[in-house]
Amino acid sequence: MLSYLHAFHAGNHADVLKHIVLVQILDHLTAKEKPLRYIDTHAGAGGYSLRSPAARKTREHETGIGRLWEAADVPPAAARLLDLVREFNAGGSQLLRYPGSPWLARACLRSRDSLYLFELHPSEHRALGQHYGADPRVTVLREDGLAACIGLVPPPERRALVFIDPSYETKNEAEHVVDALVKAHRRFSTGVYAIWYPVIDRRWVDRFERAIRATQINALQLYELSVAADAADQGLTGSGMVVVNPPWKLRAAMRLTLPWLAGALAAAGGAGAHRVIDL
Repeated sequence: MLSYLHAFHAGNHADVLKHIVLVQILDHLTAKEKPLRYIDTHAGAGGYSLRSPAARKTREHETGIGRLWEAADVPPAAARLLDLVREFNAGGSQLLRYPGSPWLARACLRSRDSLYLFELHPSEHRALGQHYGADPRVTVLREDGLAACIGLVPPPERRALVFIDPSYETKNEAEHVVDALVKAHRRFSTGVYAIWYPVIDRRWVDRFERAIRATQINALQLYELSVAADAADQGLTGSGMVVVNPPWKLRAAMRLTLPWLAGALAAAGGAGAHRVIDL
């Protein structure tokens, strides 16, 4: 949806979850020598100032990445993300900026890998072009990423991660996500697909899970983090990642990380929760 701007939500608990999963997948895939194609269907601006009016208005990063910034005994997967966020902040001690998935992916990838970044919002697309367009590995496109990603698989490299992170603000967006997944998987069944979803209405989440299961795609894992109990009037209380063809070490990393995150990011006066399941 062209009215959506991620700057209001940068660094929140949902970003922490999705970006831990993203980095863990990329680290696993890049451990092999063969080149990799990374496809980001909803790339956003690629990075965000936490001092911007949008970030200051919601201050969502304070209960997300801000909680982790000075935390002790951080699990390795969360510590890996923190290292990258510190690098994005030029190694400084202050948390002033938060990276988007394009920056994280580019930081994890190698010179032989390629990135395709899709963004429809005009100002976000311009920011992507300004910050990433000069990199020969990167192609920035103002197209519908869900539709266009289908034509980018299978890649010549025969290895790819498709990262699907929509806002779900339009009525049928979940259906479009599932449809794109089915079509892309039909063309490239060995690719890795990572799909983010929000937890606002548990009934919506249940329908989304049923729709994913109904695809009959094998090798599906779900990782969900909630920072507050489900409640219709509380907004975003959690989020999850569905991963197709997950790296074999991902489950173990998330089983260790999610309980810690549920405690570290729990809303005041509440208790966090998590799920790790096969779909």
